[in-house]
Amino acid sequence: MSDPKAVPARLRAWVAEVRALVRPAAVHWCDGSQAEADELCRRLVANGTFAPLARRPGSFLARSHPGDVARVEDRTFICSDSRDDAGPTNNWRDPAEMKRQLAELSAGCMAGRTMYVIPYRMGPIGSPYGRDAVQITDSPYVVVSMRTMTRIGDAVLARMGDDFVPCLHSVGAPLAPGQADVPWPCNTEQRFIAHFPDEPSIWSYGSGYGGNALLGKKCLALRIASAMARRDTAGDTRGGWLAEHMLVLGLTPPGGATVYVAAAFPSACGKTNLAMLEPALPGWTVRCVGDDIAWLHVAADGSLRAINPEAGFFGVAPGTSWASNPHAMETIARDTIFTNVAATTDGDVWWEGMGSDPPAGLIDWTGRAWSPAAGKPAAHPNARYTVGAAQCPIIDPRWEDPEGVPISAILFGGRRARVMPLVVEANSWEHGVFLGSTIASETTAAAQGATGRLRRDPFAMLPFCGYHMADHFAQWLEIGRRLDPAKRPRMYAVNWFRKGADGTFLWPGFGDNVRVLKWICDRLAGRDGARTTAIGIEPRPEALDLSGMTLPPHRIEDLLAVDVPGWRTEAEHIAEDYRDLGRVPAALWRERDALAERLGVISAHGGR
Repeated sequence: MSDPKAVPARLRAWVAEVRALVRPAAVHWCDGSQAEADELCRRLVANGTFAPLARRPGSFLARSHPGDVARVEDRTFICSDSRDDAGPTNNWRDPAEMKRQLAELSAGCMAGRTMYVIPYRMGPIGSPYGRDAVQITDSPYVVVSMRTMTRIGDAVLARMGDDFVPCLHSVGAPLAPGQADVPWPCNTEQRFIAHFPDEPSIWSYGSGYGGNALLGKKCLALRIASAMARRDTAGDTRGGWLAEHMLVLGLTPPGGATVYVAAAFPSACGKTNLAMLEPALPGWTVRCVGDDIAWLHVAADGSLRAINPEAGFFGVAPGTSWASNPHAMETIARDTIFTNVAATTDGDVWWEGMGSDPPAGLIDWTGRAWSPAAGKPAAHPNARYTVGAAQCPIIDPRWEDPEGVPISAILFGGRRARVMPLVVEANSWEHGVFLGSTIASETTAAAQGATGRLRRDPFAMLPFCGYHMADHFAQWLEIGRRLDPAKRPRMYAVNWFRKGADGTFLWPGFGDNVRVLKWICDRLAGRDGARTTAIGIEPRPEALDLSGMTLPPHRIEDLLAVDVPGWRTEAEHIAEDYRDLGRVPAALWRERDALAERLGVISAHGGR
């Protein structure tokens, strides 16, 4: 589309400024139409970036540069005016210095390429909780992916004013006159993903990978949005909001009303599988509102409401199968972009954990012939699928409700072989925030060098919070104060990964996780079935619906057992983590010290 007539003055000026800096061969304003997407896909096929998949209508396979396969956390920066605002968990750069460096790199960086202007919206069009943004990019792969992951084009531009977030991206690989392009241009020597929360704006350079280049995802929807939420909440004495790394699902019991649940899990802890759960209990249904990000707002009636700011799923393919997530497998049967998976000879895709043996003649994610004797995976471990959420067979009917869905329960989870029981209900909102602030997952020797080493990931936001993490804890406490006490969601810690003495998982997980959700629903409905422990409220073993299961009674006792020595060590580690973080709110220190008291140990913070 040529330059549209109805463009906000600020946007027109910014586009002109960027054009003068990056010096593209052409400028294209994206209208979001199917015809535009079809033409871009045709070009991507012609230059070798996309390969059509005969077995999956409307789908394509892309192979990235081998050095551009994941988020680059060490090159991701929070460029706040104050270094203290970024906190110890973020990489900080002075914003003026960062902009000078990026401007030098970006001078002429789109030479020989088309500069695409993408007006986009995070959240349903017309929602008071959504936000507008504009991404400029020189990657058509980014354009078609953004069309899937957000709402883009004329429908967004028609409503847009000067209040938008500018997002500039380039692959950092200009083309000289007559130079042929490569299928996946990028710059592996110079890569920066810079966030300027005080403006706010985003500037990404050098990478074409989704997590670094689709600036509506982790960049805007979490890092920038979390800082925006903090600022908006400070300026609004009644409302307020949070941007969180959370799934949202609707849970409906047989013949009952739907209950909406939000859940924060670090990676590799089953977030997408829970969002698309196929319940093992007859008559129960789960509907997916979102699998990755939730914006939580205090509504006028004092309830907490959530929207999914995205329009698609950017999921990890390896491990996704008909056994682990049949609804995801149905979703990606068509109109999907697959990146860095393996290809079959008949025009389909394959990855490890798909649940079938690798077919003969497989081509790996680098484009080379592969066999099981290769000694390496056929699909990259971070291989992805990008697909529209509307294709999900269990998408919730209210997933695009402009007012969001009311949240009744919030779950925090991690991967813990020991210590953390199957489920614990928080004693209060403050205790729930404490549970969220202490999320941890155990690493493997291959990943972190020490088996069982705990990696703290508060609220599953460690890589994604755009400001000081301790201030994020305070933001959660403030939101709790603004909610109607009668409408505050209850909070829970869950752990599907506890192991027995023999090293095997005690809980089957997947569809059986609905049994834990059912107990939570019972609690929300006022039914008891609970016992008070030193770490919180747990189910009585008989209160868990285990119908149809063959778990012996001692397994349930093991799943719910409170390991007092382990929790005493946990309490000391939490105190160390809080001290390292700094300026943790006093209310959370009180929760930590109360835990230590209940465990019968000396408080490492304030004594007994």
